[in-house]
Amino acid sequence: MTLLRGLADDKPLDRWLEADIWPAESEFEPEDIRAGAELGVLEMIKSGTTGFAEMYFHVPEIADAVERAGVRAMLGHGIVTAGKGDEPARADAEESLAFARKYDGAADGRISTAFMPHSLVTVGTEYLEEFVPKARNLGVSIHYHANETLNEVTPIAEEYGVRPLSYAAEYGLLEPDDFVAHGVHVDDTEIELLADAGTSVIHCPASNMKLASGMAPVQRMLEAGVAVGLGTDAASNNDLSMLGEARDAAMLGKLAADDASAVDAEAVVRMLTAGSADALGFNSGRLAAGAPADLAVIDLESAHLTPAHDLVSHLAYAARADDVRHTVCDGQVLMRDREVQTLEERAVLERARDAATNL
Repeated sequence: MTLLRGLADDKPLDRWLEADIWPAESEFEPEDIRAGAELGVLEMIKSGTTGFAEMYFHVPEIADAVERAGVRAMLGHGIVTAGKGDEPARADAEESLAFARKYDGAADGRISTAFMPHSLVTVGTEYLEEFVPKARNLGVSIHYHANETLNEVTPIAEEYGVRPLSYAAEYGLLEPDDFVAHGVHVDDTEIELLADAGTSVIHCPASNMKLASGMAPVQRMLEAGVAVGLGTDAASNNDLSMLGEARDAAMLGKLAADDASAVDAEAVVRMLTAGSADALGFNSGRLAAGAPADLAVIDLESAHLTPAHDLVSHLAYAARADDVRHTVCDGQVLMRDREVQTLEERAVLERARDAATNL
């Protein structure tokens, strides 16, 4: 979705998707997905991100970009059954299973896979009922959007008489290795459900602010023992800087809790690193013996990082994407002295510009 950033701004989620994003995405060809994936991966390497999760379509193109770039990724074919007949809806779910089966462990183990229904309101109950058990038999985790806006809460509450995450639990969608995106409009009962299940939440503060989706109760989640990671949510952000996301998470978390001590620097850095890695099932996000060498080196020789009283504080509040000097994944140097080693930056940018212009 990097090809779509700036295409549509200053709209709520439903209008942004329906009027602009979905019509544009319907025109995507596999080569467009490849161009967008390379651009996204390039930006992540340059901003110090070594691993990510992605739910999309034409996912083998993304897997190829991941393998060549040297990063780590959990990938899945996103399922949407809303507005489709039974045959194409079923084919969508089957494709998600097939991709998960074929690509798990690809790229020398740097690619893992998940079964990825888009959300609880865009995938019909009958398909969850049939395909979630198949995903469990396959041994992969499940990832979906949940409680991002009230439009993802009210329809389920009205039709089924329960909150969305209670509905998710009923259909087997809350397990320890699963993770949900957003979790903005969760109540105390749902927070308890997440904590008890061990299901992680990926907090996307910039997207939630830009689309006016709301403020996720991150401090309450942390206090309840919910595992929380950070995400950018692609084109609705409009960039892929996890360091920017960390600052946003800290600021928004304090505002949501009406407490300057909420979502503190240490908690944010944990979400930025180990929390995100654990949510995706990556044995990384920490510097430890036996863990893969997934790391970013940050240059402190700049005005906004001087003086260095507290490096944890700097990571949460002051460090920027262009402060990253080197990026390493699985022991391979992907960027050295701001020069990406595994992708030809100029060629990637040109292909992305061409694809976006043609679109």
